[in-house]
Amino acid sequence: MTHFIIRRLLMSVLTLFGVSVIVFMLLHLSPGDPVLLLLPEDAPREYVERLRHELGFDSPLYVQYGVFVIKALQGDMGTSLFYKKPAMGIVLEFLPATIQLTMAALLISLVVAFPMGILSAIKRDSVWDYTGMFLATIGQATPVYWLGIMMILVFSVKLHVLPSSGRGGLENLIMPAIALGAPLMAIVTRMIRSGMLDILGEDYVRTARAKGLPEWVVLYRHAMRNMLIPVVTVVGLQLGSLLGGAVITETVFAWPGVGRAVVTAIGARDYPLVQAATLLVSLYFVVINLLLDILYAWLDPRIRFS
Repeated sequence: MTHFIIRRLLMSVLTLFGVSVIVFMLLHLSPGDPVLLLLPEDAPREYVERLRHELGFDSPLYVQYGVFVIKALQGDMGTSLFYKKPAMGIVLEFLPATIQLTMAALLISLVVAFPMGILSAIKRDSVWDYTGMFLATIGQATPVYWLGIMMILVFSVKLHVLPSSGRGGLENLIMPAIALGAPLMAIVTRMIRSGMLDILGEDYVRTARAKGLPEWVVLYRHAMRNMLIPVVTVVGLQLGSLLGGAVITETVFAWPGVGRAVVTAIGARDYPLVQAATLLVSLYFVVINLLLDILYAWLDPRIRFS
């Protein structure tokens, strides 16, 4: 296990390095000059060149990337061109709002998906099964931004029961969390149904039922744990997708999180802020995948790392 974790950590370093190269190049090769956005349109040419030199944008790309890596290894992700503050500090300032939204979306999706998926498997080919799979299909096919806009039109504009934007109490969190969690709910529901159908046909499940064990014991002790490994994998990977989807959701609902800050930073060509946010999300992906691999061994003792 120790050697496995060390290897994964080394691979994680390479992954973060690759992400940093791709993001840096894409940002700096995209059209638009951040220096021109920071100065008035009638700024003298010498002012433009002086600011470009002070920011280091007049150096070759490989030199700029080298400076970025050296500073990043020292914990300095640069200063935001838009906010005029340390980029990583801004990301960490907006991060709690994004985590709150992501965890709420995850909680809602799992609370709905588990009973719906299990019920669809137990009541196969019944009205419960058809209803659950229909809702799962709709949830997976509906774009997050469209669902968010429709919820705003219905619950905010028409019914006036929920606020349309901003971060405040629980009422502000309900619609963004549902919109963000709907695709995950659909995916997990289908995964649980499929996994339960496979496991309920196994010999050890039929043996447990033949012993006269209550149905909830059969489902919980014998079926659920064996079904959890693929579900845990999907949920872990989709946690990253939730963060990615939060960019759209936070923009639609004006939620003050990292996603909305990144959208603003992209429009302002704020390279340091975009790079800091991207690397933080990449690190999140890496940590989640490592924790998932370790969790597999706990869920299934037959799994060994060699």
